[in-house]
Amino acid sequence: MKYTTEQENFWAGEFGDNYINRNNSEKLLFSKVAMWSNILRSANSIKSVKELGCNIGLNLLALNKLNPELKLSGVEINAEAARHAKELKVAQITNGTILEEINSEKSDLVFTAGVLIHINPDHLKSVYDNLVNNSNRYVMVAEYYNPSPVNIDYRGNEERLFKRDFAGELIEQYGLKLIDYGFIYKRDNWAPQDDITWFLLEK
Repeated sequence: MKYTTEQENFWAGEFGDNYINRNNSEKLLFSKVAMWSNILRSANSIKSVKELGCNIGLNLLALNKLNPELKLSGVEINAEAARHAKELKVAQITNGTILEEINSEKSDLVFTAGVLIHINPDHLKSVYDNLVNNSNRYVMVAEYYNPSPVNIDYRGNEERLFKRDFAGELIEQYGLKLIDYGFIYKRDNWAPQDDITWFLLEK
């Protein structure tokens, strides 16, 4: 498949394949369960959730463990990762790019986790549109935060990791309301993650 950006080709190819093994662990799954238990405390009447850039589906699996009745779905650019996510049998998985318009049934909550940081900044608006337009009520982003846009070297690769205030841009550009937020420190004694900041927003 031909993609619009270098970043899409990067994640759809060999680097994305190798990422699967680096992020497939029970410890990370436990941390995601802990993260979602905090986020969902502030979200009311959630019955369906969609993840943009779901990789092998650990977030979706964590959500399923917290509430098996949730209707879950995900979109993933890497075919091998999408296959892994489908094999979990907890969500409807689509193999595709989140830079293209997603026309599917809306979910109560739509989110990204560690995905916006890898999107070409010139194409962020397309992903923002998908987050907002596919949501009935809530949007959540769990990413690396920086008050101003910066480009960071990522495992020896340039133009592959971008930090910024994603939530702030969603609030300003789409009129979303901040409901809750939190930070997960990499040295947390119980459920660490890689210095991720999450923001729960409401339409």
